[in-house]
Amino acid sequence: MVNPGDIFAKVNIPPQKVTIFLNGTAIEADLGETILSVLIRVGHQKIRLSSKTRDWRGFYCGMGSCFECLVCVDGIPNVRACITPISAGMQVILGDQLDR
Repeated sequence: MVNPGDIFAKVNIPPQKVTIFLNGTAIEADLGETILSVLIRVGHQKIRLSSKTRDWRGFYCGMGSCFECLVCVDGIPNVRACITPISAGMQVILGDQLDR
């Protein structure tokens, strides 16, 4: 007979490392983590500039509701960093680099 707890056994599979580019700088990240988790891990709290005041904005809800974490990904503007998983070679541009 199978122990019901066996179906929840942990599988220790090391994460696959990939490289993404943050404002042109190569960063190693784990495949499957979100852009926001990478930004937090490398110390970026300022993500975009307010379209009205040009003040810095950071992440707020972390679950896709507030749209405060918008970044440009592979040339596509207004991508929510908190719900977008990374992929190998992804180009992420933060707000201070968008006007250049």
